[in-house]
Amino acid sequence: MKLVWATVLTSQLTHSTEHSIPKVFECSCLLDDGTQGSAVVYSDLVGEVHENDRVLLNTTAVELALGTGGKHFVVARVAAGQEARGVAFDAPSPHGGHIMKLRYTPMQRDVLSVESQESPWHRTMERAVDLDHIPVVCCGLHSQVPLVAAAIKARAPHLRVGYVMTDQAALSLDFSQIVSQAKEKGLIDVTVATGQAFGGDYEAINVHSGMLAACHVGGCDVLIVAIGPGVAGTGTPFGHGGVAQGEAINAVGALEGLPIACVRMSFADERERHRVISHHTMAALENVALTKALVALPHLEDEEQAALLNEKLAQFVNSCGHEAVQLEESVYDEAALKGLRVTTMRRGYDEDPVFFEAAFAAGALAAQVASEREV
Repeated sequence: MKLVWATVLTSQLTHSTEHSIPKVFECSCLLDDGTQGSAVVYSDLVGEVHENDRVLLNTTAVELALGTGGKHFVVARVAAGQEARGVAFDAPSPHGGHIMKLRYTPMQRDVLSVESQESPWHRTMERAVDLDHIPVVCCGLHSQVPLVAAAIKARAPHLRVGYVMTDQAALSLDFSQIVSQAKEKGLIDVTVATGQAFGGDYEAINVHSGMLAACHVGGCDVLIVAIGPGVAGTGTPFGHGGVAQGEAINAVGALEGLPIACVRMSFADERERHRVISHHTMAALENVALTKALVALPHLEDEEQAALLNEKLAQFVNSCGHEAVQLEESVYDEAALKGLRVTTMRRGYDEDPVFFEAAFAAGALAAQVASEREV
């Protein structure tokens, strides 16, 4: 880990009002090592950051040239002209909760967990023990979330969609601009941050309780469970973020929900392990998921691609007890995204259409199942 002091040059907070301070914003800084860069500020953790403030930056991710997480992060601040002494930041818990997230780290914070005794939803959560067979789409990548949600809303706009974020990737839900935009556009109705993750409409202690909260407190008809932005991968059988998808499937099964696996597919990825069906998805379904899931698959017009997909399916889906459900036609609809721009590994629909088709297939299947339950 590398920490460097810096001076703030400009701050996005300059354009905010007292009543609209964003939870996440960026500032440009001149680092004491002579470099200049952009830093992410979580106002809930370090307070307001203004021009000429002195800030302590965690520069580790930039040093390592990481992707999604390749930014500086503000750890602490000293107001311009002030000495580094006394209380730098004192933000009371907005809801009076006592459960800690980011536990036992310098940035641990208190939240109102939906299950806590002081929570207004405590009694509801005492009685919440199952999901009553609602469909739950389990994703392997964060970028699949808005695509699945858009497909659900396109098929059944009245369904209430909840996103339950696990803590195997980004821990701040507010960091995900794509989710905040999806909420603004009405594609996602409720968010729940689980485990050490924070920043949801509701906070929950683990993914099981988070799904129950989305269902029984948030009133959701369909759930999407996925990691936050940024997926780890090492090319090893289990050393990757895709394992979280299999764990989510197991959690859904334990709570009597209906798990639907969103398949990570690509014919554009240059890495062989991610072509056709990613080894992340294969590992989740073959080696981690102990519960039978519906595996949503898109319709493929290209005969060569369809043959490669069928070859993969013969290897694992039915032999592992899962049920493959392949759509008879394409369901991707760009208009359903309501202007939301989604990319995967910096590729859009034109560069990697199968990835988008697969995510929409999972959402369409979930909408169909949820609609059938209403009849």
